[in-house]
Parts: sequence; C-alpha cells; structure tokens
Amino acid sequence: METLDYSSWSLGVKQRVGVRRVPLASTLELTRRCNHRCRHCYNNLPACDAAEAQELGTGEVRRILDELAASGCVWLLFTGGEIFLRPDFLEIYIYAKEKGFLITLFTNGTLITPHLADELERRRPFAIEVTLYGATPETYERVTGVPGSFGRCLQGIRYLRDRGLPLKLKSMVLTLNPREVWDMKRLAEEELGLPFRFDAMLNPRCDSSPSPLAVRLPPEEVVALDLMDPERINALREFAGRFSPNRTIQHPPDALYVCGGGAYSFAVDPCGRLRMCVLSPAEGFELRRDSFQAGWDQFLSRERALKLNPKSKCRHCALRLLCGMCPANGALECGDPQQPVDFLCQVAHLRADALGWEVAPHGECEYCKAQRLGSKK
Repeated sequence: METLDYSSWSLGVKQRVGVRRVPLASTLELTRRCNHRCRHCYNNLPACDAAEAQELGTGEVRRILDELAASGCVWLLFTGGEIFLRPDFLEIYIYAKEKGFLITLFTNGTLITPHLADELERRRPFAIEVTLYGATPETYERVTGVPGSFGRCLQGIRYLRDRGLPLKLKSMVLTLNPREVWDMKRLAEEELGLPFRFDAMLNPRCDSSPSPLAVRLPPEEVVALDLMDPERINALREFAGRFSPNRTIQHPPDALYVCGGGAYSFAVDPCGRLRMCVLSPAEGFELRRDSFQAGWDQFLSRERALKLNPKSKCRHCALRLLCGMCPANGALECGDPQQPVDFLCQVAHLRADALGWEVAPHGECEYCKAQRLGSKK
C-alpha cells in the first residue's frame, strides 16, 4: 500500500507551467497477489489467486523495460501486491538495474531472506520502503490477518538494515491501529534507526469496491494526527508558503489533472495496461498489443488533455493542490472522475482551519469556514 511522501507534494504543481511531457517516472505493478489479507489495501489478491496466469511474463516485462529505457524513463518503482511473490523477481530486478533505472521497491518485508538481501546489497536499489501496520504483533496481525507476520516483517527489515541498504519504513493509519502510530515511529526511529512516515488517506479498491473505507479514519482524526507530527506540519506550512491557499488558482483553471500523471509519470499494471497511475480505474492502453511510446503519445496524451467541468467547485479552489483530489479518486469513490470526494474536501478545509490559512472564495463550498458560519445565522 502506497503512502504519501510529504517532501514531494510540490511535484504535481510543476505541471502547471506548461513543460514538455517527458516519461521520467514509472510505476510497474508486478503482481496484485499478496501473502497478507489487509482490509485497507486497494489491490491485494490472495497469493494463490488465478490472476497469476494473466500477469506479464518475464520476457514481456523485459520488453517493456527496454521500451521505457528507450523513452528516457529514469525512475522505476516496483510495487504490488507483494513483489517478492514473483519467483522471477531477481531476474527482472537485475535486468532493470542493467538498463540503468533508479529503482525503488515497495514491500511488506515478510518474504525477505538473507539470500535476497545479499543480492540487493550487491546491486543496490535507490530506495526500499517497507510498510508497518503496528508496533505489536496483535495490532500488526489484526491488520494483515496473518499470524506470525509481525515477526517475519521485523526480521526482513533487519536483514535489509544490517546490509546498509537505503531503507525507509511507513504505515497506513486505520481505525485498526491509530493508537500505535507513535509507537511505530519510536520502533522505527529509535530501535531500528530508520526513517518513518505515515498516511491515513485511504481510497476504495482499484476495482471500485468501497471495502477499505470501512477502516478509514474520520477527517477530524486525520487532521488531529497531522497536528501531532511536527515534521508533517512543517511540510504543510512550507508547501503553503510556496503555493498560497489565500488565492484562487489561475493557471490552468480548466485542467482535470494537476498531478504528474501522464505528464512525467505513469503506471503499468500486472497485465500490461498503461494507465495514468496505479489508482486509475480506466481500462488503460494494452502494452501487450502496442508499444509504450504509442501509449504515451496517444492514450496518455488524450487523458492529460481532459478538461475540468466549468461548474466544478474544484476549478478555482487553491486547496486543490493540498487535498489529494484527482480524477482517479473521484472515479473510484464517486463513480465520476469529475466529482469531488467529500472526505478529501473535508480534510483539506480542516487542515486550512487548523493552520490558520485564509482560503480565497471559490464559489459555493459547504466546507469553507465563512460559509459554514453564515449558514448558521
């Protein structure tokens, strides 16, 4: 499960200045199968699921990597599911290293062995991120649904850490584990000597099932966690200082996408479909039938050119850069890529209130403080 890196919030904003589209950063989902059964995950399938038969083969992955390298792509994220469920992972990884990619790995850590850690030490990735779900076996395994997974996760983390690999820990905060957020932070930073971050912004599954939302924290609790984390608050304030929420967005007010999707980043799912991002529920462009360059130039170019509905309240809302709203969120949660997600609107406005930001008027908005107060008179 991916979490938000607050140091990179500004990346999407770069796309407001009309730079040339260049496919620099790729996310390659090697599988959606996982050895955990986490209730919050947006794309996990059982480890023995029949979906394995539809996954890209080793040769197909290598061909796509050739095309990505030829297009100028530099950054490569391998994610899942659990990437180490694939028996050909090391073959794929070594091939990608030889192509010159800067590689990040997302994993739950439970399948790391001394041999695998040794191979990664010999051919170091740019970064490895392992997800924690609790600071105790009880909480961690309440999330994963797998007895013994907490111990295997910590052992895998130690195998990687002891080899000096570039390792970070992260967590998704759910209704199942909020009391252990700071214990996880202490475990990571003080006991294991590793950086740690967390995120509470859950979304529906990639098949649009709303099941993960059953364990999503209320907006008020999400913002309460923000306020308890000095690093998080500093990042928010620094971002707001550069992209002030006390003005309306003027350029480009009509763009549907303000993220990096289709501008410098993209995703390929386990079946070889090219999409804007891993959350995009669109069918995508079939890389098994055509080239990456054709998909980038044709399919993603058309997606990137889509315009925001003139009546959308997002159109002139400066908080749009902070709320995390994107067409994928709207499509997954509301069935409409143009529809704002109520949860994200609430979080963004609560953050603005908590940090004392004066948000410029942007049309009728039930979450703006002035309008809320006016409605009570």
